[in-house]
Amino acid sequence: MMKLYGLGPTRSLRARWALQELDAEFEFVAVNIVAGEAHQPDFLRLNPAGKLPVLVDGDFVLTESAAIVMYLAEKYGGKGLMPADLKERAQAYRWSLFAVTELEQPLWRMAKHTFLYPEEKRLPEDIALAKEEFLAMAAVLEQHMKGREFIVGDRISIADCVTAYVLDWGNENGLLDDFPNLRAYLERMYARPKAPQRIAEAFASLQS
Repeated sequence: MMKLYGLGPTRSLRARWALQELDAEFEFVAVNIVAGEAHQPDFLRLNPAGKLPVLVDGDFVLTESAAIVMYLAEKYGGKGLMPADLKERAQAYRWSLFAVTELEQPLWRMAKHTFLYPEEKRLPEDIALAKEEFLAMAAVLEQHMKGREFIVGDRISIADCVTAYVLDWGNENGLLDDFPNLRAYLERMYARPKAPQRIAEAFASLQS
């Protein structure tokens, strides 16, 4: 059985979403990053970067949430998470990479300069710049989603598993107020029966 190492509201939600959409059997192994468990020797043997998530499939170990989603979609190729058409598949790759480079990176910078870095290293001006960058790229996706249910094609794909999490992160930061298509898309995605917890729910679960 596959094992997914992760924690609540982290990017492991992406991998969990793909596993659940694919009806794959897996064991979830919680790693408490706050307590430093991701920097213990046993975990560092799985991911020397000390980050989540990590997927272990037999003797195969894979890190990076988007890569895990893509691997699972290929592994369970008959279930449609990876588009069969070459050009549609290329678009799924395109928008997945757009999500992790153009949308996620500004959010990550905001988080680091808001609470992750020591206070003396935080740069308020970088938060403002990152917010501008996110909003500019969210506007691109907002236009793309006009009249669409899913990011690519007529069913859920890797692009949705990767992107919906980022948009929920942006929504937690109050950055989707001017993007009705993205807000509607987000609600549709998390209304799916096999969707994972939203970020706020995952945080609440950790604190309870």
